[in-house]
Amino acid sequence: MSNVISANNKPMLNAYPDSLGGTLKDIVDFLSKDELTSTFSSFYILPSLYHTDLDRGFSVIDYGLEKNLATKKDLDALRKMGIDLKLDFILNHASVQSPQFQDLLNKGDDSEYKDFFINWNKFWEGKGELTQEGYIQPDEEYIKDMFFRKPGLPILMVTMPDGKKVPYWNTFYQEVKNTPQGIKYLGQMDLNIKSDLVWEFYDDTLHKISDYGASIVRLDAFAYAPKEPGEKNFLNEPGTWDLLSKVRELADKYKLTLLPEIHASYSEKIYETIADKGYMTYDFFLPGLIIDAFENKYGDTIVKWANELIDKKIRTVNMLGCHDGIPLLDLKGLISEEQIQSLIDTVVARGGYVKDLHGAKNMYYQVNATYYSALGEDNKKMLAARALQLFMPGKPQVWYLDLLAGKNDHEAVKAAGAGGHKEINRTNYSKEMIENALEKDVVKRQLELLKFRNSYRAFSFDSDITASCEGKIINIKWKNGEYEALLKLDLESFDFVVVAKTGEDEITV
Repeated sequence: MSNVISANNKPMLNAYPDSLGGTLKDIVDFLSKDELTSTFSSFYILPSLYHTDLDRGFSVIDYGLEKNLATKKDLDALRKMGIDLKLDFILNHASVQSPQFQDLLNKGDDSEYKDFFINWNKFWEGKGELTQEGYIQPDEEYIKDMFFRKPGLPILMVTMPDGKKVPYWNTFYQEVKNTPQGIKYLGQMDLNIKSDLVWEFYDDTLHKISDYGASIVRLDAFAYAPKEPGEKNFLNEPGTWDLLSKVRELADKYKLTLLPEIHASYSEKIYETIADKGYMTYDFFLPGLIIDAFENKYGDTIVKWANELIDKKIRTVNMLGCHDGIPLLDLKGLISEEQIQSLIDTVVARGGYVKDLHGAKNMYYQVNATYYSALGEDNKKMLAARALQLFMPGKPQVWYLDLLAGKNDHEAVKAAGAGGHKEINRTNYSKEMIENALEKDVVKRQLELLKFRNSYRAFSFDSDITASCEGKIINIKWKNGEYEALLKLDLESFDFVVVAKTGEDEITV
């Protein structure tokens, strides 16, 4: 059974609500410009759209709109422009400022939400020893294969109204401050998916997201949500797929397409498992593959990947840059470790930053950079990369900084301090900066290509696609009825030609 219900494969803008001018209304105005008309059919708005407090939106207090950034009127305006939305739903956790966690802090055992989050000691009862600090240290047999996102056990000790300290499961960020008004918590607390109240919350949230105009729902951090003693704590089986199946039943009610977000190496074939189970999946391989192809002037790997997507009928959302880094873990098994290291060295030499997961490079890493800077701020390479993305199988997602040929923002990284590496690729553009960018030829040409990709009828999830590589020339063709679109791209010169055919008529785009 497929969950790919209402998604089209046309271009999708990706930005924070304050990325282009300061508010979502400013982005509506941006998309209303003559230069942008008919460029995008979808818009992935990052979750600072909601009431959030950390991680630039990924710590959600509740799914109401942050009125300083976005209003229902703005969302309705996007709908009237024919633009549907991709929005985030964070399955694994909620902010400690959420009404549910605040109720727990205020009422303790009397809170109806006491089981909404995961009481660490209840979870591990009978499977470890109680420490002097008041939390259970699980026995080694249950925890030896577990993967945690940070050093130590993933717990936050929470002081209840009666003064008792209770450990709650906390996979991601946490901070505890002693203030004159008492203890103040910051962080993201894991949800207990065995609680009926959590499933009511899931249903209510998906309903709300649907009402906002969403077509696609990105499931952030979903693979951490199913937890069992002794399991690896990430992509547990069959728990992960059981969770997705239950969420899909809710999403189907609201005609929402689910897009599970997960990073894993190519060799693990998780992308294929997700597709086989009827979901869209992310093409996290493409950003690195394009840079690798450009640096080595070798197109066979990227064509092989295109043909795998075609042959296996895998529906993807692809991208160049995004709010996160350029994925590298994902490439393992698709290109060699030496190629991956060369890719890291190249992007770092061009001003990027390497992200390791608490120092374990072989566990997880990515490079933080704008894609334009990762390509050496070369306009021909940027346009060639965009053309390749638009002709690869999938729905193209376009990071606003890539579109505007944005450069690495090292000042933003310095200002953010420790852990601020991602700010290199999150610069907010003022209206003046936008106007200046729209004058650049590299931006104008991207817009031309995007308008073609958005409107020409050769492009559909049901199209016939062929991809080949002849020497240093990549050829990709889409055919849908009498409509054909062809890309011929030279990896030596980065010149390319886009041709549209309708019956006997042929034009160069």
